[in-house]
Amino acid sequence: MEKAVLFDIDDTLYDQTQPFVRAYGRYFGDRFDIDAEKIFPVTRKYSDQVYGRAMAGEITMEELYVYRVQKAFEEFGISISREETLAFQEVYAGCQKHISMTERMKRILSFCSGRVKVGIITNGPSQHQWNKVRSLQADQWIPEANIFVSADVGAEKPRREIFEYAQKSMQLDGTEVYFVGDSYDSDMAGAMNVGWKGIWMNRRGHRIPEGGRTPDFTVTSEEELEELLHELLAGAKN
Repeated sequence: MEKAVLFDIDDTLYDQTQPFVRAYGRYFGDRFDIDAEKIFPVTRKYSDQVYGRAMAGEITMEELYVYRVQKAFEEFGISISREETLAFQEVYAGCQKHISMTERMKRILSFCSGRVKVGIITNGPSQHQWNKVRSLQADQWIPEANIFVSADVGAEKPRREIFEYAQKSMQLDGTEVYFVGDSYDSDMAGAMNVGWKGIWMNRRGHRIPEGGRTPDFTVTSEEELEELLHELLAGAKN
């Protein structure tokens, strides 16, 4: 049976804490006695709470940025103004334009693209996500036709429509498809719901939600992911 591997972008192809840590250091410096690495996952929690509303146009992206940062800082007993939050977001957005993959992740994409069909499915505003594709230079290994951004497709993970759209576009019917992603709810649940095999890139040690189905594979590092894909794609030829 033919095989294919598709990837998420954020916290999968690159470590999403990197631009946040750089932005935090540049804007806040030593002002707070809290590590950026501790604040970052909390901002993601609050971002996930309102992301769907932002994509539906119920709130603006600016309101999302303010909400996630203010609420995250509040958990650490810190109050920051809307103006400061937006100023930090501007620095953060600038740092996101300079993200990069590790050499290991580049090897992973090179290995996969030389053996099977590869693609990307990512949630987010179109230009924002395409900028990440360019910064990461992911299109060196993955054809643009195989890169699917939720805002372009009109459906976002975990909805089955975006996975089915990718499957049809890449002509993957009858193919064993693996999806690599960091989010259990968006990536694993969505991919497994359409019959794909989930590879959970669980860098942060998250737990499976109560009642959730166990992903087919779980890795906690790029090294483990590389080893797994070498096993799964052994003998595969593009």
